[in-house]
Amino acid sequence: MKKTILTGLRPTGNLHLGHYFGAGKTWRDIQDDYDFYLEIADVQALTDNFNNPEKVRINVYEITKDLLAIGLDPEKVHFFIQSKIPEIAELTVFYSNLVTVSRLQRNPTVKTEIAQKKELFGNDGESITYGFLGYPVSQAADITAFQGEVVPVGEDQLPLLEQCREIVRKFNSIYGETLIEPQQLLSTSPRVKGLDGNDKMGKSLGNAIYLVDDEETIQKKIMGAVTDPSKIKKDDPANPDICMVYYYHKLVNQEENLKTICQECKNGSRGCVQCKRELIEKMNEFLKPIQEKRKFYEEHPEEVNRILEKGTRDAKVKAEETMKKVRNALRIDY
Repeated sequence: MKKTILTGLRPTGNLHLGHYFGAGKTWRDIQDDYDFYLEIADVQALTDNFNNPEKVRINVYEITKDLLAIGLDPEKVHFFIQSKIPEIAELTVFYSNLVTVSRLQRNPTVKTEIAQKKELFGNDGESITYGFLGYPVSQAADITAFQGEVVPVGEDQLPLLEQCREIVRKFNSIYGETLIEPQQLLSTSPRVKGLDGNDKMGKSLGNAIYLVDDEETIQKKIMGAVTDPSKIKKDDPANPDICMVYYYHKLVNQEENLKTICQECKNGSRGCVQCKRELIEKMNEFLKPIQEKRKFYEEHPEEVNRILEKGTRDAKVKAEETMKKVRNALRIDY
């Protein structure tokens, strides 16, 4: 029997290279090895997009098309919409009794995101909602509703998974062995930097290349990428290790080409404009098959609906099985 794996994405925008290299590529590579549930987490997306529900609704379909385009197979992966599984919301309510507010506030991932919101929006944290603070509880419900045994995570998500494990242990200690304590599948892929050199690529930072970007958009973005500031003239030697153009070459270019690019950059025989133009070409080559596959789903929205409907049905069956056990443990199986 294959182990059950649970992962997901919030539908707040299209996938960018950070999503692809940080998670999507790994999901594609392991989809044969697990009973794979992939959640389109629209409810969690509403925690900080509650005033723009149409954006979330549109992106449920956009992000599904992106995931299919990178090679996730609907015959191997259960794509499901979070809001269509009411058992998740029910579990979230039960779990909320097992976690203190102070524990949620100490969660490093939550603390980091609250700090980012303060920096972006200039508030003092008073606008942080109950839903946002409590989303680790909702995530624990996401995982355990499907008896997820394995969860793929990056280093920054480990505190969220540990919070889930704490909830499972507390539930089982009070009500008896009911839930599976999930284990991590730690990503070995480093976080992809933004075009501006920021350690994080993101929509709010305006430094991302999206899988749906057309050639004109890619050209504009790459031509504005950060290079070694010490390189003033075309024939000045430069340091490729601090150049975002070379950084992206390493993502999409061939190994043998990288050696030449690196050497020419260091000895001053390669200009930044030339290097950027070559990257534009390689980036378009890399994205072309993804965009061609995505076009099929754009032209056949009924197929996207079918995939989501089937995956959601499969997920609901699994969640209902879990809830029978949970309600029995809580003595509310009237």
